[in-house]
Amino acid sequence: MENKYPKNERSERKEKTYQRKERTDIIFGIRAVLEAVHAGRELNKILIQKGINKELFEELRAALTGKNYFLQYVPNQKLDSLTTGNHQGVIAMIPPISYQEIEPLIDQWLEEGKKPSVLVLDRITDVRNFGAIIRSAECMGVDAILIPSKGSALATADAMKASAGALNRLPICKTEQLKQSLFYLQQSGLRLVACTEKALVPLHETNLRGSVAIIMGSEESGITQDLINMADISCKIPMKGVISSLNVGVATGMVLYERTRQELVG
Repeated sequence: MENKYPKNERSERKEKTYQRKERTDIIFGIRAVLEAVHAGRELNKILIQKGINKELFEELRAALTGKNYFLQYVPNQKLDSLTTGNHQGVIAMIPPISYQEIEPLIDQWLEEGKKPSVLVLDRITDVRNFGAIIRSAECMGVDAILIPSKGSALATADAMKASAGALNRLPICKTEQLKQSLFYLQQSGLRLVACTEKALVPLHETNLRGSVAIIMGSEESGITQDLINMADISCKIPMKGVISSLNVGVATGMVLYERTRQELVG
């Protein structure tokens, strides 16, 4: 069968077919990132080319001094893989949502007579785990997610995809002082429940009703001991198999289901 397009036109059409679509979750170029920093725009992280040495970058470095942005130095190939534009050695990742603060939300809910439930994620670093957890939390009626500003997965395009859009429906709160924020929740009447395999009390014997903040720990080391010490109670998921630990996304879903079950049966 004869191809109806001339050879040159076929080549052009093939190039268009495989042309990479530019991402909408990044800002690239030193000047553009510098303007975002001056404007106080929220950025997940700033990727900087290793060995960069430009006069304009010194201005960006000065602007970043004292600010709580996460910087990561990467090879130029990494930056090239993110955009076909002239990135000048700097790319900033834009969160698809606006992060909130937990304290004003708690104050508002208590004034409304609500019994809030908060899911605290202590250093969950896998983006897809993070997104899946948010999805489960939204399905199970959690009111807000609390994460530390550093050492935690953030709201990215991949997390948004894994959450099936739940990131747009559930407040995601960041805090620079997780212990301080948990103390505020505790003083506001929320019980802190740490879910850890080190606990003695099984999940089904733990009261998860009412105002509660459920703490889940990192994929590698679980909940920080300081947070376990702060908790009003620690509980564990009973297991019968040889493997003694669960994926944190799966574990979180089980804990949140148990909370929902308890609420439904009264």
